[in-house]
Amino acid sequence: MSDLDVFTLLPLQVDPSSATNPVTVTGAQNNALITELDALNKLHAQLILVETPTKTPPPPVPVNPKRSAAIGKLREAGNNEFRKGNYPAAVSYYGLAIQMALGRPLWEPSGLVREEVSGLLSNRAQANMAQQNWAEGAVDAEASVEMKKVANAKGWWRRGKCLMEMGRLEEAEVWVKQGLEFEATEQDLVSLKDEIEAKKNR
Repeated sequence: MSDLDVFTLLPLQVDPSSATNPVTVTGAQNNALITELDALNKLHAQLILVETPTKTPPPPVPVNPKRSAAIGKLREAGNNEFRKGNYPAAVSYYGLAIQMALGRPLWEPSGLVREEVSGLLSNRAQANMAQQNWAEGAVDAEASVEMKKVANAKGWWRRGKCLMEMGRLEEAEVWVKQGLEFEATEQDLVSLKDEIEAKKNR
């Protein structure tokens, strides 16, 4: 029987002077309740920081334009460093942008976060690949695809390429074939599949 199946009356306390943890429970062994209260307290803390005069909850799907602009600037800084061949700096900028995108408040659209983070991870994978950091590139590209499977041919291709460069040909072949199920007309993926098969047949 799980914690959610049992009703236990516990002493909840609300501290009106606290801005970070307004709801607490003492003597609790109920992990599900503690998890729910942690999530509630985190949401409360984020609502407190909303830049509104009345501290009321925001509308259903607001997007903070300042955060979006900052993420865009970090992405562009990473792109500039990549074009200059300064790949470690590009990785750093993309990493900062990823952290900022993942730090969006819980009420902002999750689809926006997935779109932003997927593209940034794919870019960071490319910067890692330029340094022949194949393992790091493979991890980033896989995470990019997990965020966005469709219309993400670069993510599929980059992980396949990294796996091939690491000599993990069987895994690379399976990955690229899976990618082609989503991006059947992507010529780069088709070419990579042929390259992997040629390496396997040597």
